[in-house]
Amino acid sequence: MNSDMKIHEINAKMEALKSAFDQYREIPLSQRTRFMHDTGERLLKNKDRLIQIAMKETHLPAERLLGELKRTAFQLTSYADACKNGYWMDIRIQKPAEENKPVIKKMNVPLGPVLIFGAGNFPFAYSTAGGDTACALAAGCSVMVKAHPQHAATSDAVAGIIEEAVKENNMPSHLFMHVHANDLSLVEKLVKHPVIKAVGFTGSYKAGKQIFDWGNTREQPIPVFAEMGSTNPVFILPGKMKESAEPYAQTVSDSILTDAGQFCTKPGILVIQKNTDANIFLKTLQDKMSQATPVAMLNVGIYENYEYKKGLSTEQENVKTISTNKHNRQPLMGTPQLTLIDAKDFIANNVLKQEVFGPYCIIVCCRDINEMKQVASSLEGQLTCTLAATVQEAGQQKELIKILQSICGRFIFNGVPTGVQVCPAMQHGGPFPATTSSLFTSVGPDGIKRFTRPLAFQNVAEELLPDALKETNPLQLWRYTDDRFTR
Repeated sequence: MNSDMKIHEINAKMEALKSAFDQYREIPLSQRTRFMHDTGERLLKNKDRLIQIAMKETHLPAERLLGELKRTAFQLTSYADACKNGYWMDIRIQKPAEENKPVIKKMNVPLGPVLIFGAGNFPFAYSTAGGDTACALAAGCSVMVKAHPQHAATSDAVAGIIEEAVKENNMPSHLFMHVHANDLSLVEKLVKHPVIKAVGFTGSYKAGKQIFDWGNTREQPIPVFAEMGSTNPVFILPGKMKESAEPYAQTVSDSILTDAGQFCTKPGILVIQKNTDANIFLKTLQDKMSQATPVAMLNVGIYENYEYKKGLSTEQENVKTISTNKHNRQPLMGTPQLTLIDAKDFIANNVLKQEVFGPYCIIVCCRDINEMKQVASSLEGQLTCTLAATVQEAGQQKELIKILQSICGRFIFNGVPTGVQVCPAMQHGGPFPATTSSLFTSVGPDGIKRFTRPLAFQNVAEELLPDALKETNPLQLWRYTDDRFTR
């Protein structure tokens, strides 16, 4: 799709997408599952070609891209399995104990055609065949993917594989559509088109908030599930410092530096109490950041944004740079940097609380636990918050824990936020501005529910019910019947 596409051409594509949805939603879950499994298998069969294309566009190493591609295939297959067993449907069946009361049955049904935006930092796992696409397909929705311009060729190659799977599995034509649309006015038309019933986005706050606003100013507003980044603060208590200052500093530095810090879960703020043990932690962290070999960032845009945001942060009043990388600076290489500031100055400066996407981290020094709680209270919504502490001291800091849990989607104890496991218990989301809806996750099979809505059936005759709700349970789905789970 080109930026000069006319409105009647957009309408034609959207009508084809809607027609595909009307057909796909009626296809048996077993066939939907086979199609998604086949798509994942085809991606892995084409791994060498896909990785070569992605390496040229993103500067990411082959090992990282292979791991990401395997994760992408796993998301497709695991969400397909959740689709088949009815996990996403949340079936509820209530048969009244009293006579003359209605039988009520409820299940989730697909929303409709979904628009997905490819993410810049994950050319596979959060892009064309990524988690949002897999969730929408599992939910029974047709999908239009807007390719990310910085890995357009990779997106084209993946789209071709999905389209092959659509054809080979006899799925409806135009079930999956792939477009390039870099003109903002065209992107707005796509988001606001009445055929589109939901949007999935992973990227910057600026872009995500704009898409969210477009979705909410439509004549019929739609949900926009935008993940927009996070600083993922790590609060380190004195007991943890005394117990393992050096090894934990090694772990934290690896989390900051991996792939030039280009993860939405990279720790960007460390909150400590200054003491002798903290000095050991800081020295270890400084050494790691200073000696780390810079690597090329994903693209020019991300590199330039990193340099700008890093410069903006380091130029703030009372911010002290405490690590200077020893390696020569090369084009597009994000130089790691560590800065330090006192808690009172950090609390007063909202610029320092913004995400710096790259290998940068600011350390906030507190006098005591009360100042740590003040820092926590000054932060906005986060994808993750981490508490590093001994079990004993953590048990004494319930107020701090409550504050941290109130502003994040995933609370971590004695770990680091990078590494998002694809599993039913994962929550990858958080209060605004980390995401536009803290009620949902974009990772794990619960993410399927974003693209569904609940529909209740009251006293509907058996022959008129969807198969998923019939008394005989012909699909063998998980159901909650009369206050107990059955199958």
